[in-house]
Amino acid sequence: MLNRFRFTSLALLLAATSWQAQAADTRGVEQLGSVLTPLGAEQAGNAAGTIPAWTGGLTQAPAGYKGSGSHHVDPYPDDQPLFTITQANLAQYKDQLTPGQLALFAAYPNTFQMPIYTTRRSGAAPQWVYDNTRQNAASARLTEGGSGFVGASGGIPFPLPQSGVEAVWNHIARYRGTYVIRRSAEVAVQRNGSFLPIISQQEGLFRFYDPKLTDPANNNILFYYLSQTRSPARLAGGAVLVHETIDQLKEARQAWAYNAGQRRVRRAPSLAYDTPIAAADGLRTADDTDLYNGSPDRYQWQLVGKQEIYIPYNNYRVTSPTVKYQDLLQVGHLNPAHTRYELHRVWVVEGTLKPGSRHLYSKRRLYLDEDSWQAAVVDQYDGRGELWRVSMGYLKNFYELPTTWSALDVYHDLQARRYHVQNLDNEEPNTIAFDQPVPDVGEFTPAALRRQGTR
Repeated sequence: MLNRFRFTSLALLLAATSWQAQAADTRGVEQLGSVLTPLGAEQAGNAAGTIPAWTGGLTQAPAGYKGSGSHHVDPYPDDQPLFTITQANLAQYKDQLTPGQLALFAAYPNTFQMPIYTTRRSGAAPQWVYDNTRQNAASARLTEGGSGFVGASGGIPFPLPQSGVEAVWNHIARYRGTYVIRRSAEVAVQRNGSFLPIISQQEGLFRFYDPKLTDPANNNILFYYLSQTRSPARLAGGAVLVHETIDQLKEARQAWAYNAGQRRVRRAPSLAYDTPIAAADGLRTADDTDLYNGSPDRYQWQLVGKQEIYIPYNNYRVTSPTVKYQDLLQVGHLNPAHTRYELHRVWVVEGTLKPGSRHLYSKRRLYLDEDSWQAAVVDQYDGRGELWRVSMGYLKNFYELPTTWSALDVYHDLQARRYHVQNLDNEEPNTIAFDQPVPDVGEFTPAALRRQGTR
C-alpha cells in the first residue's frame, strides 16, 4: 500500500510535529510561491510528465464569456479524451482510482466510464488570497482538540498541513468568493432513472473572506447561508437559514427553517452531522453537503499522504445549457459523455469515528485536490466497515474570480443504487453570480427570514 503513496519531504517533516496545543509551524513558509504554489501544492509536475507544472492557473475568462451570472464557456473546447477507462481496461488504471470509483465500475459495469483528458492545472485564486494564505501559514493554529482554528483570515488556514484535521480545515475554509447568489436544482435520481428537480435560490456570505474583518476566525463565523425553495409547488416558499461557525464546540451551528404553510420560523437544531437531508431523499447527510462540512470533532483524522488520482476536473460540459437534465442524469450515474477526468495529485485524509462518538459513517476518506484544497472524491463506510457511499465533486475553475469549486456535487449510494445531484443550473437562464453587492449581515437573521417568506 505504501508504494502507492508519494510523500514529499516537506510533508514528512511537518507531519512529525504534533498539532496539539502548538502554534503554527513556520518551516517551509518561504517555499510558498516558489517550490510550492501559493496555496501549498507542489509547483513541479510529476516524473512521468502526465501531471504538468503549475504555472499560475486559469486567471482570465475565455472569449465568448458574457460575465458574472452567465453560463461558463469551456476554456478547452478542442480537448478530446486521451482514453476512456471502462470495465474492460479497469485493471490497467486501478492504482490511480479510489475504492469508491472502483465500486462504481463494479456497480454499473456496462455503463459507468471515465473519459480521461490532458491534465490542465487550472486552479487559481486572487493575489490577496495568496497573500493571506502566506500570513496564515505563520500564524494560524488549531484550538484545543482541533475543533476550530484562530489566527487566520481570507485564505487557506494551513497551506503546510501538519495533521489530517488541518487538511480538512483547508477544504472547509477554502476560497469561494465573499458573497455568492445562485438559482439551481437538486435531484434524487431513482433506480429507474426518474427524478423531480427541486429548485431553490441560495445566498452565501463568506465572512471569513470579508476583507473588512481583520481576523474572522476570532469572530467564529465562517459564513451565512440562506436557501429559499421555488418549486415544486408543494415545497415552494420554504427556506433554511444557517449561521456556520468555525469552532462548533465553542458555539454550535445555528439553523432556522421557515414553513410557508404555517408562516413560522423555527429553530432547526439537528441540522448537523449525520442528519438525513429531506431534499436529497435521504441520500446525503448534513455533513455530506459540499462533500464535507461542519465540525470535524467526531473523527480522528489522519494525513495519509499524497496520491496521483484521476479526479473530475475542468467540468464545464456537465453544466452547459446545451445539455439537458434528461440527457445528463442517467440510471446510476451521470452520462459519461459529458464528464471530464484528469490525473492530479491529491492529499489523502482519512477520518475514523472516535470511540463513543455517533455517526452513520464509521470511516470517511477524503481526496483533496492539491491545487485548491477542494474535495474531489469522498469514500464513506458504514458501521460494518463496508464501503457505502461515494461522493464526487465535478470541479471547474470559476475564472471570473478566479477559484476552483465543484460545478456539480454527486452523491452515490452503492447499496440503494440511487444518487443525488446538487447545483444543477443547465436549464436555468443564469448561473452563480459573485459580483452582487455584499449585503449586511442583518439580511441573514431569523427576522429577515420571516420577512422574506412567501407562499
